[in-house]
Amino acid sequence: MTEPIIEMTNIAKHFGKVKALDGVNLKVYPGEVHALLGENGAGKSTLMKVLSGIHAPTDGHVIVDGREYPGLTHSEAAELGISIIYQELSLIEELSVLENIFIGRLEVKKKLGIACVDWDSMRQKASQIMRELGMDIDLDEKVENLAISYKQMVEIAKALATHARVLIMDEPTSSLTDKEVDKLFDVVRQLRSNGTAVVYISHKLKEIRQICDRYSVLRDGRSMGSGLVEDTTDKDIIRLMVGRDIADDRYHSAASDAIENSEILFSVKGITSSNKKSVIDVSFDIRRGEIMGFAGLVGAGRTEIMNCLFGIDSLASGKLFYRGRDITPKDPLDAINNGIAYVTESRRENGFFDNFNISQNIAIARSLKDGGRGGMMGLFSKSKEDELSHKYKEMLGIKCDSIYQKITDLSGGNQQKVIISKWMASNPDIIIFDEPTRGIDVGAKSEIYKIMRKLCDDGKVVIMVSSELPEILAVSDRVAVVKEGKISNILNNTGISEEEIMKWALPQ
Repeated sequence: MTEPIIEMTNIAKHFGKVKALDGVNLKVYPGEVHALLGENGAGKSTLMKVLSGIHAPTDGHVIVDGREYPGLTHSEAAELGISIIYQELSLIEELSVLENIFIGRLEVKKKLGIACVDWDSMRQKASQIMRELGMDIDLDEKVENLAISYKQMVEIAKALATHARVLIMDEPTSSLTDKEVDKLFDVVRQLRSNGTAVVYISHKLKEIRQICDRYSVLRDGRSMGSGLVEDTTDKDIIRLMVGRDIADDRYHSAASDAIENSEILFSVKGITSSNKKSVIDVSFDIRRGEIMGFAGLVGAGRTEIMNCLFGIDSLASGKLFYRGRDITPKDPLDAINNGIAYVTESRRENGFFDNFNISQNIAIARSLKDGGRGGMMGLFSKSKEDELSHKYKEMLGIKCDSIYQKITDLSGGNQQKVIISKWMASNPDIIIFDEPTRGIDVGAKSEIYKIMRKLCDDGKVVIMVSSELPEILAVSDRVAVVKEGKISNILNNTGISEEEIMKWALPQ
C-alpha cells in the first residue's frame, strides 16, 4: 500500500487549561480526498492549523513524506506543499483578482538588468487555473466587486497557484451554487488524479459521498474513527460525530389541517422593492403554528424579500400586517420596534459585533428596542444584561467558558445560537431565519431546528430561507418558491418532492 504523505500521531494542543486536541491521529494518502468530520468545536480547524504550521502542537508529532517533525512552522508547511483554504475568506478586497492570487509570491524577471514584476507570466498561470476551475473572472477586477461565490473561487485559485501537494479545504462550497460546486468537484477530482492529497472539511454528508474516498471523525478534540466512505452509512458517521442518533429529521408540524384553519398572524400584501426589480408584487399569509420556508435559486430574490420585510430595502408599494395592524417598517430599527427579528445569512458581516462579548451581543437588540426610536447601546444595566445572557445561554445550550468570552472564540453553531438569543431577547413576534444552518454541523442543525419549532409552537411567526432543499422539506409547513423576484407558487409540505420545488424555481 502507498505510504501516507501526512501522518499526525497523538497530536495534543492545549490553550491554557483547555484541551483543544487530545491524542488525535490522522493519516492522509497521496491521490485521495479525505473527509475530516466533526461537530463545530470538535477540533477540526485546530488540527488543520497544526498541520499548516499556524499552531505548534503541545504534544505528538507530524510526519511528512516519512520525515518526522515535532511541529511545523508556517513557512515549513508551505515549502512542503501544504496549503489551506479557510472558511472565512482571507482576500484583500482592494486588490485585483490577479494580485490576490499571487500576493506574497510575485514573480520577478529582469528587463535591461532591472528586476521587475513578471505580470505576463502570472496572468498566464492565473488564466490557466481559472480555465481549470471553469470560471470566467476578470483578473483585473477588484475583489471587492465580486459576489461571494466568485471570491470563494479566487481563494481556491490562490491555493492552487502554490502547486500544493496537500490541499486543505474548509467548507469550500458554503457560498457556491450547485453549478459552481459541480465545477469545484471536477477540479478536486483532477487534483486527486494528479496525486494531490485533499483534506476536505464539510458538514454536508451528501458532498462527502460525492467527492471523498476516506473519512476521519473528531469529537471533543479526540479521534473517534476513520475508514472508507463507501463502507459506512450516514447514520454511523453522525453517531461518531455527536455521540448519539439524530432521532428525527423532520421538524414541520404534523397537524396540517389544524394549521389551515388557524389564525392568520402575518400578512404581506403586494410588496415591491423601490428598484422595482429585485422584489415584485409579493404577497403571502402565515398562520399560527406554521413555519414558512422560502426556496429558490441563488439570485432569485429570497434574501431581497427578507430585506424588504426588515426595512433594509425600501418599498415602492405594499404593506405588512401583524394581526391586522400595519407594521410596514421604514428602516431596521422601525422593524425591531414593530416586533420583527432577522437572523441574516451573513453571520460575521451582519449577525454580531465581533468586538463584543457574548453578553453584550445578546443584549443589543433588546437595548435598542427598549430605547425606542432613539435607542442606543448602554441603556441596560450590566446586571440586566448578564441576567438576559445567562437565561438564553441555558435555554439554547450555548457552549462557552463565560458569557464575557468574545463571540469570535465560539464555534459557528454557538455563534448562531448567540444571534438567535439576541433576537429572542427582544421578544419579537416575527423571526426571519436566512440560511440558519450554513456552515453548522449536523448536531447543531438539529438543535436549531428544534428552537425554530419551539418558537413557532409558542405563537411566533417563523420564516426560513434555505438553499438546502432537504432542509426546506424537513422544517417547513409550507414552501414559497421564489423566481425572478416573485413568488411563483406556495406549496403545502405534504408529500412534495425536491423536483416539484425545482419545477417552480427554474426559469421557463
